[in-house]
Order: sequence, then C-alpha cells, then structure tokens
Amino acid sequence: MKSFLKYSLLLSLVASGVAFAQPEKKADEKPVTPARSLFDIPATPHDGRDPFFPDSTRGYAVATTNAATEVSALAIRGFSGTSGNRMVIINNHTFGVGDESDVLTPSGRVHVHCLAIKPNSVVVEANGQRRELIFSTH
Repeated sequence: MKSFLKYSLLLSLVASGVAFAQPEKKADEKPVTPARSLFDIPATPHDGRDPFFPDSTRGYAVATTNAATEVSALAIRGFSGTSGNRMVIINNHTFGVGDESDVLTPSGRVHVHCLAIKPNSVVVEANGQRRELIFSTH
C-alpha cells in the first residue's frame, strides 16, 4: 500500500510539472560549450611520454635528416639469381629490377626503388635521388 501511495504522489507531481520543471534561461547566458582537449606531440622523451607504453620511443616528433646522408648509407651486400633474373641485396633486403621497399639505415628508413641491375653495380632511386651503387668486396 505504501508503494502505491508513493507512485501516485510521484505521478501527480509529474503531471503538474512541479517535480521536473526546467530552470528558466536568462537572456544574457551563453550556451555551455564542452572543453576541447589538445595534445602536442613531444619532441623528446623528456617533454612527455606515452602513459600506456612509457618505454616506447614512437610518437616523438622526428627531426628531419639530410637525404644525402641516408642514401650514402646504402650498400650492396651481394648478388643472387640467374642471369635472366638477377637479384641484388641492399642493406640485407633483396631487390629485383622494378622492386621498391623501405630499407633500414643507421639514420632511419629509406624508400628504395631498384631501376637496373648491372654486373657489378645497381642503379637505385632513393629519396628522390638517382644513384649508382658499386659492389665492393672489402
């Protein structure tokens, strides 16, 4: 019986608009806008870190490096394949004529496109530079 009285009282309050009346807005009130979160990518680990992967180095702003330095780090490690299908190994990555891929260098990744394979050299395009790499045995 008590619950019936509670519900009937609540129903009468809702019907009269007393219980859930909206507060009146003032004419000079501005609407509330939600706050925006901003995140700047830190330049070094000392400027900030990933809270979920604190030892990770990904996500830091990368300083631009000289493309000539990266291209000079490319070296032929050897040749393979048959005379009709020559392959070359550049920095431990195998290429055929027309192949392109990213190669790891001490200064970072370099995108390499193999243009031609000659008997003792290779013509590649890396970072917009065309270069001939000569095979050295020492």
